[in-house]
Amino acid sequence: MIHTGDITHLSKASEFDDAERIISQAKLDVHYVPGEHDIIDEEVKLYRERYGRGTKGAGWYSFDANGVHFIGLVNAANLKGGGLGSLGDDQLEWLENDIKGRSKSTPIVVFAHIPLWSVYPTWGWGTEDGARALDYLKGFGSVTVLNGHIHQVMQKVEGNVTFHTARSTAFPQPAPGSAPSPGPMKVEDSKLRTLLGVASINFKPGEQRLAIIDTPLQG
Repeated sequence: MIHTGDITHLSKASEFDDAERIISQAKLDVHYVPGEHDIIDEEVKLYRERYGRGTKGAGWYSFDANGVHFIGLVNAANLKGGGLGSLGDDQLEWLENDIKGRSKSTPIVVFAHIPLWSVYPTWGWGTEDGARALDYLKGFGSVTVLNGHIHQVMQKVEGNVTFHTARSTAFPQPAPGSAPSPGPMKVEDSKLRTLLGVASINFKPGEQRLAIIDTPLQG
């Protein structure tokens, strides 16, 4: 299982404990990157102590599974003006070295909290130096980029790179530009569960792209 961040709302130990109790029920190997809500405790240690062991810098790392190379990036630690995500030179240099020498036929899955592409920079829904990271990855035949943060379904294909977001399990957000600013929307109780949900991804080796089904909770 991949978690793209905001495990908690206020970086409290009790919230991390609650999330662990819920997520552990899946009985899966879980890989995390932090969202901005996970790293606001005074010493920024709760996330690091639980999920950051063996990672680099603010928590970036990579691993291989079933022939796929997974890369967890951190772009929520040093937010820029307007809330834009940022990777920074150290992480980008690490990324460049991490993929150097790998076969271009290796499927790559990148996951980060804030979108690496510019969804809506006015609201901080993008990563200031995300284009540099994507430039390193453009030579690979199959690159999938996953993110959270914006709490809604959006997809984009650019060359061999496919971007996916998904609904959140809490706090629905407005569509880009449809409100004065981002933030949790107040919706009618009867509609809430249509704006929250989970995504199921079925993978079958072959030439076709992943089939992604995003299911509202009421479904």
